[in-house]
Amino acid sequence: MARSCSQWWRAPIYSTISIVLAFMAISAALHASSNNASSPTKPTTYELSLNASRALRRSGFNTIATLFQISPEIFLSSQNSTIFAIQDSAISNVSLPPWLFKDLLQYHTSPLKLSMNDLLNKPQRSCLPTLLRRKNVAITKIDTKSRSVEINHVLVSHPDIFLQGPFSIHGVLRPFSSLDPQDVQQGWDYIQSPICDSKSRLVSDFIESKNMIEWTRIIRLLSSNGFVSFAIALHSVLDGILEHKTSLNSTTIFAPPDFTFVSSPSPLLDRLVRFHILPQRLTYKELASLPDKTMLRTLVADQDLEINGGVNLTRLGLVIDGVQIVSPDIFSSKKFVIHGISQAFRDGRSS
Repeated sequence: MARSCSQWWRAPIYSTISIVLAFMAISAALHASSNNASSPTKPTTYELSLNASRALRRSGFNTIATLFQISPEIFLSSQNSTIFAIQDSAISNVSLPPWLFKDLLQYHTSPLKLSMNDLLNKPQRSCLPTLLRRKNVAITKIDTKSRSVEINHVLVSHPDIFLQGPFSIHGVLRPFSSLDPQDVQQGWDYIQSPICDSKSRLVSDFIESKNMIEWTRIIRLLSSNGFVSFAIALHSVLDGILEHKTSLNSTTIFAPPDFTFVSSPSPLLDRLVRFHILPQRLTYKELASLPDKTMLRTLVADQDLEINGGVNLTRLGLVIDGVQIVSPDIFSSKKFVIHGISQAFRDGRSS
């Protein structure tokens, strides 16, 4: 017991070392895969990153300080940057593979230089771009009296840690997106972001809203229960679905075991996936109660599915657009239901 207590301090050190080694591996891989020989770090950039690292360390952000010193390119891949540094106590509890850790940190970096005053002067519900592909963060709360700002409902606890040159650094209490270890094990990037309109205004608070469909859970369930190709396809087009269907509050998904269209070009894949999704939740019993030839609206605006064998079920059971439902209601919640089908639907207009 005494021995274990005397070594408690080693845990954060080991955690930092493992993260640093992971980032060194990432950096090496990035340089190795580059087609052009990388130019040496400019002295000015090196001096800035060193100063930033020192400022982070003085504020108690030792892990990010170390990463910033060793791999500044992770944070500084744009001309300007605002970095939201995660506290050591929060980042030490996150167990992620290196590739996802890199994504997490890029999600905490915006290609804009924003001081605390700049953040306070932003309209509440403003969205900020990040270095992570097409994912935003949102200013969810501003209190000018206490000069406090929350981003994705996370408090900016240490404003203006560093303001120099083309970038600024603020400290935050915890990550902007919670990550479920079970999701990570499935190999998906589950960093979730708010939905914003073209004017960078928050449309739907995807992170905290209890009214949003549990897309993360849906993809995980599909992936871990034999519908891998369809899960990959849905994951690939999900941003587009969320962007254009922000009012989608419930859904029915028809999941084929083998989705051969997964390698199709993006516009076609997007249409084919949407053709398997209804903008309402319909259980097998509800579907079976509908008359023959009932048309079911899909997420493809001009293409519906037809019930073949409703009220009076055929001997094959319920058939939709010539395809049998072989596993009804395999996954269900208040917001969604998934039915397993024998094969993918054929959208004639996408052929």
